[in-house]
Amino acid sequence: MKIATIIIRVLLGLFLLFASLSYFFKFGEQPTPTGEMAVVMSGFMATKYLFPLAKMVELLSGLSYVSGKFMKLFNLVLLPVSVNILFINAFLAPENLPVALFLLIGNLFLIYTNWETYKGIFSAN
Repeated sequence: MKIATIIIRVLLGLFLLFASLSYFFKFGEQPTPTGEMAVVMSGFMATKYLFPLAKMVELLSGLSYVSGKFMKLFNLVLLPVSVNILFINAFLAPENLPVALFLLIGNLFLIYTNWETYKGIFSAN
């Protein structure tokens, strides 16, 4: 289980680093969204802060996963972002659903492997 955790942590970290760095540094040609996805993306861009914030969370989470530092914190920070990515892809771009599922399942797996750390959050004391 420890080896699987390391493999998933590093793969997820590299994926998050690539996704965030390609946004900030414009690696290659970015696909142009179409249809309803274009409307959602234009809304994200109109806020001026939401998309850069999500990409910054991805960048910090990716760095955390690759380095192994503050990983337990960033498991929780990334959770709402990964759920939102899953829902957006499920409803607007189902062709990207496998990638979104990998992100959410990997995030949940890392939370599961560190569950002892999170038990205190859910206690009624």
